[in-house]
Amino acid sequence: MFFGTYTPKLDEKGRLFLPAKFRDQLTEGLVVTRGQERCLTVWSMEDFGRLTERLREAPVTNKGTRDYVRMLFAAASHEVPDKQGRISIPPALREYASLNKDVVVIGSMNRIEIWDPASWTAYSEEQEQKFSELSDEVFPGI
Repeated sequence: MFFGTYTPKLDEKGRLFLPAKFRDQLTEGLVVTRGQERCLTVWSMEDFGRLTERLREAPVTNKGTRDYVRMLFAAASHEVPDKQGRISIPPALREYASLNKDVVVIGSMNRIEIWDPASWTAYSEEQEQKFSELSDEVFPGI
């Protein structure tokens, strides 16, 4: 499980030091791809495999399924952390998420998200207003 907020930096080659607390779960490799709200999503190989299996079950005759699969897989990059815990973020993904040197990395249960700091700040400030209301939607009756 991934949780917490970290602020590592991209190096001049577009490599990111994964937070130390996340590295053990990703030593066998990971997939980084587009996420929603213009962030990047990092999946362990195991969880990306589960996601892939669920998408295989979705009807390819559904245009939404086709669109989602195309966007997700076209941008996907398989990475293996080096001995220092770094992964490369491909240029197209850095551009998609507006990543420069400073980034915000958040744990989001079974995945990691990588954000541009200004985008994360704007998003989290907007969501903070809704957080207590969302609990009723996510956990009705509790």
